[in-house]
Amino acid sequence: MVDFDVVDLGETDHVETGEQAPDFTRPLVNAEYWADASLSDLTDESPVLLVFHSMDGAFPATYTWKELTSRAFDETYDVQVVGISISTPYEHKDLIAEREMDYPLFSDPANGVAAEYGVVHDLDGMAGVTEPRPAVFLVDTDGTVRYDWVAEEWPEFPDYDEIESALADL
Repeated sequence: MVDFDVVDLGETDHVETGEQAPDFTRPLVNAEYWADASLSDLTDESPVLLVFHSMDGAFPATYTWKELTSRAFDETYDVQVVGISISTPYEHKDLIAEREMDYPLFSDPANGVAAEYGVVHDLDGMAGVTEPRPAVFLVDTDGTVRYDWVAEEWPEFPDYDEIESALADL
């Protein structure tokens, strides 16, 4: 039996496949340090699988990163897997250490990037507090979105096999 409510997130006007991905600059955190970086800095090197997730410590973030780590898309395909959430750089460093992740995470405490991508979720019972709804965007080296998935309810997780198919089609 589920011990939490499933929440309908409603419609969203999010960035879609074929559109230009909004560029942004935020602190990018890895296991050793963090520094400001932009999405275009990353796409200059290779395509990016940009994963919007709930705040660090919430079970959806833990589950998502466990699944992505086990699938190791970055080892099979020419892609950088990068997360983004409202969590601070300090919280991201803790998540990276706890999950033994090799993936960097953008810190976006004001949730501005989620707003640009059309994936903001107002947290129930917390006036003025938002986080990104779960979403995945595959952005190629030209900054074009080649795959998009955005949750319609919480919790909801992407179809990881579908992501792998999109990666294979790059």
